[in-house]
Amino acid sequence: MRTVHEVSKLTGVSVRTLHHYDAMDLLKPTQTTQAGYRLYDDHAMNRLTQILLFRELQMPLKEIKAILDHPNFDPAAALEQQIHLLELQKKQITELIALARRIQKGEIEIMHFDVFKKTEIDQYKEEVREKWGLTTAYQEYEKKAKTKTGQEFAASANQLMALFAEIGSLREFGADAKEVQEKIGQLQEQISQNYYHCTDELLYDLGQMYCADERFSQNIDQAGGKGTAEFVRQAISSYVQNASASMNQI
Repeated sequence: MRTVHEVSKLTGVSVRTLHHYDAMDLLKPTQTTQAGYRLYDDHAMNRLTQILLFRELQMPLKEIKAILDHPNFDPAAALEQQIHLLELQKKQITELIALARRIQKGEIEIMHFDVFKKTEIDQYKEEVREKWGLTTAYQEYEKKAKTKTGQEFAASANQLMALFAEIGSLREFGADAKEVQEKIGQLQEQISQNYYHCTDELLYDLGQMYCADERFSQNIDQAGGKGTAEFVRQAISSYVQNASASMNQI
């Protein structure tokens, strides 16, 4: 058995993140002592390994949980999928490095953009999602997408950008400020109304993606000013943590 601090030191996953995984039932400790200490056995460590591999593939926590909890989950099949996706990413990175070196040497004058495309990776990720029947949120989004016009989707996107701009204007108050937390609540509500039911777990994943995905971070920073994407991530983390603490007190 390993304590939560030992697991954190061994894997590089913060104690706070492990607590979050526990709260969302993604990774439960094998045992909790009377003193409240979380302990993890080899089975839990194997599950954490699966989680970390999927995270390296930039899959949302909600989807990872759905895969690992799927009644027909096959660790060997999942590992094979992970290996294939990692190989695709390795191939793309190798091509990007080669392109950068050619540009550095002045061997090409016209930029070729094919290397930046992730079509093959995205297609395979979609195959993984389909295999495991993912996700409820994705299915709900698809259902709503069929009932909305392009103008309605554009209006929804503009509302989100306007809200990010409002959040960005509140950066001086800090991520935990009441005004900021209220805006995060509005963000969650807007997503639920226009896209899919946004649980706290999904909201947390979105906050991480807003920083990890350059496309999102650039758009959010453009709306609210430089650093807004990171500020939103911090505010969402605080919002979810406060919601989890409130639930534990009930």
